[in-house]
Amino acid sequence: MPSSKTVIVTGASKGIGAAIAVDLDARGYDVVGLSRTGETPAGCAIVCDMTDEAAVKAAIADAVGSDGLAGLVHNAGLYISDHSAELSTKDFLTVMSLNATAVMVASREAYPHFKANGGGRIVNIGSFFDKMGVPNNLAYCASKAAVGAMTRCLAAEWAKDNITTIDIAPGYIETDLNRDYLSREKVKAWLADRIPAGEPGKPEDVAKLVGAVMAGDIPFLTGETIYIDGGQGMNH
Repeated sequence: MPSSKTVIVTGASKGIGAAIAVDLDARGYDVVGLSRTGETPAGCAIVCDMTDEAAVKAAIADAVGSDGLAGLVHNAGLYISDHSAELSTKDFLTVMSLNATAVMVASREAYPHFKANGGGRIVNIGSFFDKMGVPNNLAYCASKAAVGAMTRCLAAEWAKDNITTIDIAPGYIETDLNRDYLSREKVKAWLADRIPAGEPGKPEDVAKLVGAVMAGDIPFLTGETIYIDGGQGMNH
């Protein structure tokens, strides 16, 4: 495994990304959070629009410096819901740009840093929607399915360089953005019936899994999608 302790976390200013930054920091990693606001609750932060290829390349180079790169966590994402018959090409491409294309770009730009450092681990944050047919969610579902596909392709291609990739796919996770929606009695009742665990997860649940995967020295674990959804995705 590479000697570097530097891990880049995209979308690290809030929600799941912020929780991941805190968890990795507590594990002793040198966390660098990338976000539009340039904020993160742990480690240091760099302002970066993940849909700007030049900015991504520069931010990764800045984050790595002379210390090398141990890990990259793709968390930045966007959700747009609309009827498929009314979904604009602009909105579809906007979602794909941040949720999927940015994953490819950041992985590509991180590759030479990983290789120079003897390897590393990429953790992509997908969604359990990647395997579902969800009304009004064509763009989001397609983008997260793409994340799973890229995870598998990079794993197959980069394993020889000691670079492993994992897709962690959460179900419903309570964050500041959806807390009001999830607190509605009708929604709470529906989720209590659909999620075997009984309720949505917390950002810290995802963060603990990301931290365990990042810290675990398991080079044979690569290319997989690990679902963390309280059992909802397999519940009949």
